[in-house]
Amino acid sequence: MNLDALFQQPQALPTIPKVVQELIQSFNNEDVSVGEITRRISADQVLSARLLRLANSAYYHVSRTVATVDDAITMLGFINVRTLVIGAGLTGGFKALPGMDLKQFWRHSLHTAVAAKHLSRALELNAELGFTVGLMHAIGQLVMHAGMPQDMLQVDRTVNTMDPRRVARERQSFGYSYVEVGAELSRRWKFPQEFSAAIAASGEPLECNPFDPVGAVVHIAAWRSRAEENHLNAEEIEVSWPAEVGARVGLGVNALLQDLPSWADLSAGMEELIS
Repeated sequence: MNLDALFQQPQALPTIPKVVQELIQSFNNEDVSVGEITRRISADQVLSARLLRLANSAYYHVSRTVATVDDAITMLGFINVRTLVIGAGLTGGFKALPGMDLKQFWRHSLHTAVAAKHLSRALELNAELGFTVGLMHAIGQLVMHAGMPQDMLQVDRTVNTMDPRRVARERQSFGYSYVEVGAELSRRWKFPQEFSAAIAASGEPLECNPFDPVGAVVHIAAWRSRAEENHLNAEEIEVSWPAEVGARVGLGVNALLQDLPSWADLSAGMEELIS
């Protein structure tokens, strides 16, 4: 099945609330109406409830209870609230899929997101962009499993979803991989161009021209998360480290492993996104 045919499959496309699409588009809109966005979030009971649980989590260490969306924006700021609502909308867009362990998938995606945010901030890149792209960098896998489950079953038998060879195997089978699918999905959802560019670069950052540093950081964050999911030991981590990508953004494996906080510290309270 080619890429266009995949996107013609109605079951392949997740549904996300309109307010989430508007929030994503607001990355490129300096005149966004925070008041209007607040009203739209408040009107969505599911999103607003998840937002308030996240805002009151250990991740943000708020000094008092966040009771309303207005409180959340006042205490956390619009940028943090936007990131949380986008994350809640994306993770709620897919239900059970054949061949997919969704709990593992979203745990890996969340770990990629929080690591990408941490590394982006350290490298003075857009940390919220790093988080959001990290969270959705592999969303193409869900689209492919939903749209062509039998074809994906054949791939799953040779390389699982946490295998670093997955991109190459999918390209061999279909002519594209979940990376290209995720980038195309972001374009169809009318995300800002920087999103689709970073997602497209996250698979093979050194093949992209121009080089996309956020995509490279997400690539490294995904590598670190997969190493955790695959229970790699120190020697296996060192051997699998994407050294050339790290060199392009100024990261070394030893510094990364020593300086990166634990997953518990990075994602404390954010598990609500994937529950």
